[in-house]
Amino acid sequence: MRLQRSPLLAAVLGLITCICVFHTTAAIDIPLEVLSHINIEQLPTITAQSPSSLIAFPFDESFPMTCEAKGNPEPEFRWTKNGQEFDPSLDPRLMKEENSGTFVIPNNGNLTEYQGTYRCYASNKLGTAISKEIEFIVPHVPKFPKETLDPVVVEEGQPFTLKCNPPKGIPPLQIYWMTINLQHIEQDERVSMGLNGDLYFSHAVEKDSGRDYCCFAAFPRIRTIVQKTAMSVIVQTTNAILERKPSLLTPSTATSETQLVKGEDLKLECIAEGFPTPQVEWVKMGHQLPTKAKVENHGKLLIVPRVEQEDSGKYMCKAKNGLGEAVHYFTLKIEEPPEWVIEPESQLSMIGSEVLIKCSASGTPQPTITWRVNGELLQGAPAANRKVFDDTIALRNAKASDSAVYQCEASNKHGTLLSNANIMIMNLSPIILTKEGEDYSAVEGKGVMMHCNVFSSPPSTITWSKDDSSDSVEGPRLTIHENGSLEIYSVEKGDTGQYTCLAKNTEGSSAIDAMLYVKDPTRIVVAQEDLQILIGTTAQLSCLAEYDKSFSNDFELLWEKDDMKIALNNTENSRYFVEDGILQIINVSHRDQGVYTCVARTPVDRDTASALLMVLDVPDAPEPLLLSEHKSKSVKLKWIPGDDHNSSTTEFIIEYEESQWEPGNWKELLRVPGNHNSAVLKLHGHVDYRFRVSGLNAVGRSLPSKPTERYKTPPAAPDKNPENIKIEGHLPHEMDINWEPLLPIEHNGPGLEYKVSYRRQDVEEDWKEHLVKRHSFVVKNTPTFVPYDIKIQARNHQGWGPEPKIVTGYSGEDFPSAAPENVAVEVNSSVVKVSWTRVHKDKLHGHLGGYRINWWRLRSLAASKKSHEDKHTLTLPGDQNHATVPGLTPFSEYSLIVMTFNGRGNGPGSNQLNFKTPEGVPEKNPVFRVTDVQKHTVSLVWAPPLEPNGILTGYLLEYQLINDTEEMGPLQTVDISNPDTTKWKLRDLEPVSKYKFYLRSCTTVGCGPVVSEECTTTLETTSTLTSTLGLSKSASPSPPSTPKSPVTKPTRSTIVPALSNFSSAVSDSFANISWISGGENTEFFIAYMNNREGLWKISEALNTSKTFHIIDGLDPGTEYTVRLIPNSWVDNSSIFEDVITTEFTGLASIHGGISTQGWFIGLMCAIALLTLILLIACFVNRNKGGKYSVKEKEDLHPDVESQGMNDDTFCEYSDNDEKPLKGSQHSLSREIKAGDSGDSLVDYGDEDVQFNEDGSFIGEYAGRKEKRVSAEIKATIQTPA
Repeated sequence: MRLQRSPLLAAVLGLITCICVFHTTAAIDIPLEVLSHINIEQLPTITAQSPSSLIAFPFDESFPMTCEAKGNPEPEFRWTKNGQEFDPSLDPRLMKEENSGTFVIPNNGNLTEYQGTYRCYASNKLGTAISKEIEFIVPHVPKFPKETLDPVVVEEGQPFTLKCNPPKGIPPLQIYWMTINLQHIEQDERVSMGLNGDLYFSHAVEKDSGRDYCCFAAFPRIRTIVQKTAMSVIVQTTNAILERKPSLLTPSTATSETQLVKGEDLKLECIAEGFPTPQVEWVKMGHQLPTKAKVENHGKLLIVPRVEQEDSGKYMCKAKNGLGEAVHYFTLKIEEPPEWVIEPESQLSMIGSEVLIKCSASGTPQPTITWRVNGELLQGAPAANRKVFDDTIALRNAKASDSAVYQCEASNKHGTLLSNANIMIMNLSPIILTKEGEDYSAVEGKGVMMHCNVFSSPPSTITWSKDDSSDSVEGPRLTIHENGSLEIYSVEKGDTGQYTCLAKNTEGSSAIDAMLYVKDPTRIVVAQEDLQILIGTTAQLSCLAEYDKSFSNDFELLWEKDDMKIALNNTENSRYFVEDGILQIINVSHRDQGVYTCVARTPVDRDTASALLMVLDVPDAPEPLLLSEHKSKSVKLKWIPGDDHNSSTTEFIIEYEESQWEPGNWKELLRVPGNHNSAVLKLHGHVDYRFRVSGLNAVGRSLPSKPTERYKTPPAAPDKNPENIKIEGHLPHEMDINWEPLLPIEHNGPGLEYKVSYRRQDVEEDWKEHLVKRHSFVVKNTPTFVPYDIKIQARNHQGWGPEPKIVTGYSGEDFPSAAPENVAVEVNSSVVKVSWTRVHKDKLHGHLGGYRINWWRLRSLAASKKSHEDKHTLTLPGDQNHATVPGLTPFSEYSLIVMTFNGRGNGPGSNQLNFKTPEGVPEKNPVFRVTDVQKHTVSLVWAPPLEPNGILTGYLLEYQLINDTEEMGPLQTVDISNPDTTKWKLRDLEPVSKYKFYLRSCTTVGCGPVVSEECTTTLETTSTLTSTLGLSKSASPSPPSTPKSPVTKPTRSTIVPALSNFSSAVSDSFANISWISGGENTEFFIAYMNNREGLWKISEALNTSKTFHIIDGLDPGTEYTVRLIPNSWVDNSSIFEDVITTEFTGLASIHGGISTQGWFIGLMCAIALLTLILLIACFVNRNKGGKYSVKEKEDLHPDVESQGMNDDTFCEYSDNDEKPLKGSQHSLSREIKAGDSGDSLVDYGDEDVQFNEDGSFIGEYAGRKEKRVSAEIKATIQTPA
């Protein structure tokens, strides 16, 4: 069963201690929630009052006498003045405030009548509270009395004192001694002012005479300065001043006693007279002077600020000079104003209880305790149940009528303490002031405090329960505090639930509920580590936090720098941006360095993570620079390193600038480690230097420092001689001597020149010497290649440089005069080892450079014709007698010579040595194609290898089934023993199957590298053109021919590329074949044959998008047959055939000679002009209506492309029975992949070549050599198929 709860409470309030102006009053404060529902009477309590001293400064408009109080019923106020009743309302000049005890004294008349000591009383029917005494002080204007002062007459050397006697006024008082013109009187060991304001002179001197010594007294609190009548001093001079020992002007007695209140400043002074002027010393008898003590006024004043009890004791001052001393002893006693030991406290007690009120205070002297009740002395308000025991008042069997305000006053001569204690006697059932149904959120692992503020009398017993359980919660993690609050330590998820606070006393009980929710802790899971960042870049600091999802709308992620929140204004000028928890600092500067803290915050907890951001920069320039230890060839440079900006300075770079040779150009002189701040600089003579220093760290180099002042060294002899001496012999009988000249700064003075000395090593002779100003010298008429000793020495007007080093050099070289002998070779496949006998050194005539081997290929042993291949050279530095020459072609004949060389050049070559390389395996076949695919058969064609590297013995043909599975069929082998065979037909194949074919050419040594092709057989056998291309050697070479195809001839548009206007232009070693394309994009080939040799060569695949093709490498004066053939092996008919003859090279030379004659040039120009006019006329005529005959023929033949193709054929082919435009012979055709083509206009596009509209050649051909793979094809014979 639930207890009845109080519905009266709306906020959490407790017992409040009221801190009033200028004093503290402990009172029982009935909460407003209680008062609004239950009328509880309350004793009066002073809440505000004026300070204990109220000074009526003349510049203030009014003076409030404050007294405020509270209570129930509302208190009434009365005042006393000087212990007598004082009613402010009876004085019309005073301003009184309603419902308040405060009144205001206006500053509009004579305030003296209001001067006195006031006290305020606040009373209601329960009791009376009183204020402290308030003293109202009306200061008078201080004035010096009007008086006539006689001059002070003093004999020179005697002491005297000028009295000030300042008027009394509001402290503090400040005294100054000045002249009428407001010039301060100078004070020193002889003249000084005492604490009382008097001016003391230890002995008079003539300059002390004067008529305007004025004492000024300043009272800053009342803003007043007053002046004493000026005083005159007359010093009577004497012939001699007698010396005397010191005596004290103040204090005048031998001992004195000083009393101070704890916390005040101690000031002790001793001013002495005597001649010479005495010096004053201070000691504390039996102790050291306090550490906080200080001596002022030229040693005459000892000050100990804020004295404590330990500063009490006996002090001594001693004034002494050479004739004696004087002493004074001070006894210091420290007293204290009253301080509370036990201050009476307000109490709320139940009826019938015993109430004890305690009050005690300490101080020096011991304070007197005075008790009052409701403002009256206890003697005037007796009570039967009240007893006083020393510092305690006891109320036995207290009744409600015993409620009163008790005052305890503690006082001694240094001050007074007053305390009001509200004693309330009443019974009240518990009233819970904490709000009903409060929700609390706690973080798992942290603590939580749930409040239950109760007001009751007698005090209530507080218990807490959970989830409507009648049992009180308890455990090591739970504590119920005296104020009723329940604290749970290290909260767990299971602590979530509803809690009930029950307050119970003898008068009743009350309860409230509160709800506790346990949240996941806020935790930073990704924290930024310390970061070093380059200045001027962007810094990114990451922070990722986890938090309870119920706080999604209340979670904040903030950034702080050095414990100050970073303002994120997101304006264009802002350098701070936060996105997804990442703080970006744009354009980092030095001021961005510091500790950055990420703050993840929810309403119940927070987590932080900090990282140090260090900004890296180049060092600051060293400053300042200082030159010291100046010497003729050195100086010491010192500097102070600049800030290294978090990257240690690794070294300092010292630069210099001189004013004579390169003014304004700074050069590096020296580098020193970064932990040095000075260096001794070695200098050259006769140079006007300036120096500067830069720092270097991992970031970079600092700006240079400001330059030093200039330092000019005196002239001196050179420190060094020329270096890097080179002796060369460009001619056999000369020796060229060159050296690196001294830099201008190394001259060390004017008049630099060099002495060149030399002598032969192989004969005894004296040094020959020459003085030169340049840095080279030629010795003529020397023997060829003999050794010399050479040395070069520098000198200037100051003298010679150091003794030079001797170097060895040789006179000029000549060509070697002998060739290597006994040249022999050892042939191994494509490598040959060459050996020879070295050339004797007497025949070298110079430094041996090494040996060179020149070799070239004479011919292939497989062909009778000799080739003209380039010569190859292998250079072997040093003294060697053998070498290995790699990369030779097998089955070839080579020629080789060996020679030596020196610095002048090559010697004569050895006798030419011919050798042959052994047979090897062939190169791979350049052409391997599938030409006809049927259900059970496949036809293959190929071309022989370009380099057989021996005598072909046949071919090795292999194939296997490779259907789209991981397993492959067995490898089948066909051994073709006829080397002239270039096609083969495979039979008995599986239909609709994928095969792979491998072909290798073979010699007696072995078979060469493999080429392969793939093809898929058809589903059914189809009628197709049969490829019958034959490749064989015949007695009388003739163009290849092809039998007639039984299939109807396809039209030109399906098989032959749309080409027309074929033409050719021929030179001595090349031919340009050109055409006009019809727009289709089709491939074809060009085949050509030397009619004397009968060997066909075929270009790579060409494209009809091009308009010409150049065949180079032709023999001069030779007849060739040229054919254009389609990209198909089914029909070997050619598109175009022509017979061309290259020019003789001799004609070119004759023409070259004639072309230099003027008449020939003019004739050629005229012919060229006429030709150009004729071409323009033809072009215009053709554009008017000319049509190509090829176009007409194309229009006669319909498109029958489908007739020559079968959809079931997986290997592409094409048929063409088109007759050539010139001649009727069939051309040899072959298929080459478009990807293998290297011949196109692109290959020659960067050269200076011009062509006519139809592609014919204009001008001299200067293009690149043709890039192609050509095949030599023998005359046709029938091949097994």
